[in-house]
Parts: sequence; C-alpha cells; structure tokens
Amino acid sequence: MTNFKFLAGAGAIALMATACTQTGNVERNAAMGAAAGAVAGGVIGNNTGSGDAQTGAAIGAVVGGAGGAMVGREQDRAQREAPQRRDASGRPLYYEQSSGRYYYVDQQTGRTYYENGQLRSY
Repeated sequence: MTNFKFLAGAGAIALMATACTQTGNVERNAAMGAAAGAVAGGVIGNNTGSGDAQTGAAIGAVVGGAGGAMVGREQDRAQREAPQRRDASGRPLYYEQSSGRYYYVDQQTGRTYYENGQLRSY
C-alpha cells in the first residue's frame, strides 16, 4: 500500500508539472482534475465496497481529468470570444498572464511595450 501511495503522489506531481503550459486552460485543468480525482477516488474506493483504492483512483482520475478538460475548454472559448482590448491610440492590447499586464506591439520596430510605455523585456 505504501508503494501505491508513493506512485500516486509522484504521478500527481508529474501531471501538475506538465500542466504549466502557455497553450491554454485545457491541459492545466485536466491535469489538476485528474490529480484531485485520483486522490478522491482512492479515498472513496478504499473506504467503500471491497476497499479497492487503486480502481477508485483510476476511475477518479479519468472522471476528474475529463471534467477539468471541459472546464478548461470553456475558459479558452470565453477568452477567444472576448472583445479585443485597445489603448487610447486604437492599438490592440495583449494580456501577459505572467505579469498581469497588457502590452502592445510597435508596428514599426516590432518591439513590445506595456500600456504605460515601458519597454517589455522577454
């Protein structure tokens, strides 16, 4: 039983580590849902019926992963359909999630600047 707990914990950490993507919310939410579902399913499976924590964890991971992916898909759809934000000059602004700030692209130089005019370094 100790090996199973270690493997389940290591698997959950590996899933969460791979969830750090810049492509969207689907992968991140699917991984977190799978990890939470595996833990909940393992606990429920251990405490009910035949006491089979492994089967409960597997079922919980599948259900949690699918649910997380569906939520992430809806979040991505909502972001795509949101109206484009523009600055006072009419330039489109893009949201940088890591800093929580908006930036724009100077069409002449290709450089990017935050709304306040500060050069954006990446």
